[in-house]
Amino acid sequence: MKPTTALLSPHRSALLGPLAALALLAGCASPSPVAPTAAAPVQTAAATPVAAAPAPTPAPAAAATGTAQSSVSTVDLAARNAAASTRSAAPVAAAAMLAAPTQRTVYFDFDSFAIKSDFQSLIEGHARVLARDTAKGMVIEGHTDERGGREYNLALGQKRAEAVVRSLVLLGVAERQLEAVSFGEERPAAQGGDETAWSRNRRAELKDR
Repeated sequence: MKPTTALLSPHRSALLGPLAALALLAGCASPSPVAPTAAAPVQTAAATPVAAAPAPTPAPAAAATGTAQSSVSTVDLAARNAAASTRSAAPVAAAAMLAAPTQRTVYFDFDSFAIKSDFQSLIEGHARVLARDTAKGMVIEGHTDERGGREYNLALGQKRAEAVVRSLVLLGVAERQLEAVSFGEERPAAQGGDETAWSRNRRAELKDR
């Protein structure tokens, strides 16, 4: 019998290829151990100290608060001006206190010799002048309006003059500096027969002696 060469079917040839690949992979499955590579030492550089930044220089107070500084300066200037005005006004006020009042007439109600509170400051002003200068003297003249009898009005005028004298003495004036006289209705300050004229005639006049 003639030897024959067995021919592989295409199906077997297809199977042999993968099997050969698997055998090759099996031979390579156990690789030689690889020595671990030592890690190179890492050098840590020492931290270089950083100098602290200098603190910022504060701005001048006047520049930071220009408006406030200006306001304070204005207030201070106003205060100094006010103080200067007060100092300059003080001698004037003192001189006014020492000067004799320009008003020299005290008016009375009808048929009365009581001094009204309206004229208290007038009497106090004259008392200061007389008490300070004891060489000065004053005559107080009492007057009435035309109503009433002559004798009655002379007596009423005297009471009015003496009421002013008593007030001055109580305020420190010496009695020897004062004199009270009455003219009754004889020297009217205003002519007329109505209350406007009468109210001006019911008076006591303070005159230097």
